[in-house]
Amino acid sequence: MARRLVEAGHEVRTWRRGSGVTAAAAVDGADLVITMLSDPAAVREVLTAALPGLRPGTTVVEMSTIGPEAVRGLRALLPAEVGLVDAPVLGSVGPATSGTLTVLAGGDVSGCRAALSVFGRVRELGPLGAGAAMKIAVMSALVPVQVLLAETFAYGGAHGVDRDALVDVLADTPLGVAAERLRAPSEETRYSLAHAAKDLELAAWEGAPMGAAARTRLQEARAAGLGERDVTAIVEHIAGSAAGPGGPARRAVPLNLPAIPATNGMYSHAVRAGDTLYVSGQAAFDERGNIVGEGSMVAQAEHVFQVVARILADQGATFDDVAFIRTYLTDMDDRVAYGQVRRKYITGTPPASTTVEVSKLFMPGLLLEVDLIVALPSR
Repeated sequence: MARRLVEAGHEVRTWRRGSGVTAAAAVDGADLVITMLSDPAAVREVLTAALPGLRPGTTVVEMSTIGPEAVRGLRALLPAEVGLVDAPVLGSVGPATSGTLTVLAGGDVSGCRAALSVFGRVRELGPLGAGAAMKIAVMSALVPVQVLLAETFAYGGAHGVDRDALVDVLADTPLGVAAERLRAPSEETRYSLAHAAKDLELAAWEGAPMGAAARTRLQEARAAGLGERDVTAIVEHIAGSAAGPGGPARRAVPLNLPAIPATNGMYSHAVRAGDTLYVSGQAAFDERGNIVGEGSMVAQAEHVFQVVARILADQGATFDDVAFIRTYLTDMDDRVAYGQVRRKYITGTPPASTTVEVSKLFMPGLLLEVDLIVALPSR
């Protein structure tokens, strides 16, 4: 993509994390700043570091796959005099090289339309966030299809169906193109399995059980060390899982979703073991590690339960599936305010529960922490 911009006559400066040059220095004097990074946390980290170098009138074009909520967060982060367009793409290495990507643009593209057209067809989809939402919607269809076909290949293999013959038959159906791509796993990583899992994690919502099942398959493959492989590696992962009587042993699958603030690297937000989900203690932190709603039990509890809701949705679960909830309060006198928020999320017959008062939590200013055990929908 950078080469195509150069060939089109643009003056281009490239930069990546760890290069030894600061992000602020990299963007200094630029009219157009394009970011294409792995996840919402990476984009926020880079643009926060770049803030001192962004001058009034600069337009930031965010081309990562991070979802509309993260785009709205970036708009709040950037100064008002700096423009923002979200423009993720459909297509991989080949279309990027040939300039045939599909650019899904949200926001005012008048200042960057010419540059974006260098990459391929620009679809202007509406206000800021529309491009990011469209990308997640499209991936929530394309990625589960690949997982479904991998399961189809595994079924065929277990019943003596030749894979090449199966792909040839599928070639006459709407699934033909996807099946052909999965005929043999790609040695080149065009779209990593880890990014596919991340995209479905961003797409998680309660009304998509098929997406949740595909997401779990990808998360398991990522935990098995296939994250940097092309997404087509899901074929061999599922084939291996199906081998032998009874399938593989259960394994613990760590879950750290890009849609919630990152951990400090010393724990995972949740771990799935079979059909049970263990959710680590959740506290009121934002993406930068700052306390949300300092001094307010209601604000902190709302934040905690919203984060928990995203973790549950990622696994196709709701608060109705919570088997056990444990709450740590720094002041038991706050239990009434906490209970009012909790009842908004946990309705009906309550789960098993423990609430205790503690002298302090791991950071001053935190008023509560909540951990849970959840019974997940069976695979």
